Amino acid sequence: MANPVVHFEILGSDGAKLINFYREVFHWPLKDNPLPGWPKYGIMEADQGIGGAVGASDAAPDGGVLVYVEVDDLGGSLDRALNCGATIAMPVTNVASTKLTVAWIRDPQGNLLGLVNRRE
Repeated sequence: MANPVVHFEILGSDGAKLINFYREVFHWPLKDNPLPGWPKYGIMEADQGIGGAVGASDAAPDGGVLVYVEVDDLGGSLDRALNCGATIAMPVTNVASTKLTVAWIRDPQGNLLGLVNRRE
């Protein structure tokens, strides 16, 4: 499948509370985020399905579920999304200590969606 969903985030204002909830209810193996300067954020890799994260986000203080679509051309994908009625929710950002570049958009109905590109 072109442009697959590769990651999810469940976000809110109280990262520790969210992490505890998903660890207790679903036994998700959420590991403490290794990236310095980030709020309380737990990351997990998956043996089945896709990996994801649960935690706090200043960019999404009201919370929500966010899925990330992997794209080869982040700029081109953003241009197409904007031409089709999306708005930019978070500009293109290099994720510290990784080879990932991300951006968030809101689709024409207001749903938040992440775009991710793996830098060489």
